Amino acid sequence: MKRRRVVIAGLGDVGVLTAIRLSRHAEVTGISVKPGLVSGQELGVRLSRPADWARDYWIPFDRFRRLESVRTIQAALTGVDLAARTVAGRREDGTPIAVEYDALVISTGVTNGFWRRPTLQSAAEIEADLRAAHARLAAAGSVIVVGGGVAAVSSAANMATTWPGKRIDLYFPGERALPAYHPRTWRRIQGRLTDLGVGLHPGHRAEVPDGFAGDEISAEPVRWSTGQPPACAAAVLWAIGRVRPNTGWLPPELLDAYGFVRVTPELRVPGQRGVFAVGDVAATDPLRSSARNRGDALVAHNVRAEFAGRRLRGYRAPGRRWGSLLGIQPDGLEVFLPSGQAFRLPPWSVERVVMPGFVRWGMYRGIRANDPLI
Repeated sequence: MKRRRVVIAGLGDVGVLTAIRLSRHAEVTGISVKPGLVSGQELGVRLSRPADWARDYWIPFDRFRRLESVRTIQAALTGVDLAARTVAGRREDGTPIAVEYDALVISTGVTNGFWRRPTLQSAAEIEADLRAAHARLAAAGSVIVVGGGVAAVSSAANMATTWPGKRIDLYFPGERALPAYHPRTWRRIQGRLTDLGVGLHPGHRAEVPDGFAGDEISAEPVRWSTGQPPACAAAVLWAIGRVRPNTGWLPPELLDAYGFVRVTPELRVPGQRGVFAVGDVAATDPLRSSARNRGDALVAHNVRAEFAGRRLRGYRAPGRRWGSLLGIQPDGLEVFLPSGQAFRLPPWSVERVVMPGFVRWGMYRGIRANDPLI
């Protein structure tokens, strides 16, 4: 019996996990603008300790054991023919591609700052980007971080840990940062930032300069629509959460008013049999939380269930965000629960159990060792 063809459009965090889960059940093709997994997670570690970040979050596809049977194509997506069930794209040299599918999983994610862009890049270009951002911040005597979400908070904390002599200030619009988390979470992180010497400035809403997309580290004074005097630093990191879905290749009728892919509770695109969406690109809930709550497992199950004519399962979004906020630190890994309570995993357990056992084997089903990429 001929195996069903599944196309995974986008091989970021959730796309790779979906491809791994389907690799033994279908003929899977993954299309990505990168030559490997370049995660959007842990911006703070990426900027302050890029070699540590690359070890866990920049992984060429050929190192994933369970992607051996998956055909990966490096190309930018340009369109989809829903009637012919074909995805179109363009390789870096301009060569067009067309891939037929029986099921399509849209997981193209979002654009968010310079660290999450849907641009075709080689391994050398990715590594050069990592080094350049790190060098820019390392050379700055003072840094302003603008934003109140995880990326901003993590960046401020990790830079203060790596460069204790550097003046770092975090500006955010509300009374507290991390509004999607339990208030108890922010109180704990606030204490950590204060101990690290980070200046905290609530109630500051930045004026984004005309034409500025927040996709570079700038040095211009930051002005505030909330009336405070401008703030200056040698480097300004914009992490304001101005995300843009990577859906320009899709027909408008599949999208909501903000450009995200409309989905049913089963993560299926309404009116399109065999077409699913998962991750940050899918309009599941205001936090688009299927990117972080086993959405890959659900969508992989539902693809197989649809092929077999079985009932599909529904996705239930959590009320609050949870998980690690600062990434792996010298004193271990702190994980926050939806209740705001936290537990810490000691460094030895992260190094010997969590990363090799739960992550590389448990989540990814095996990753081959390799020399450091940067």
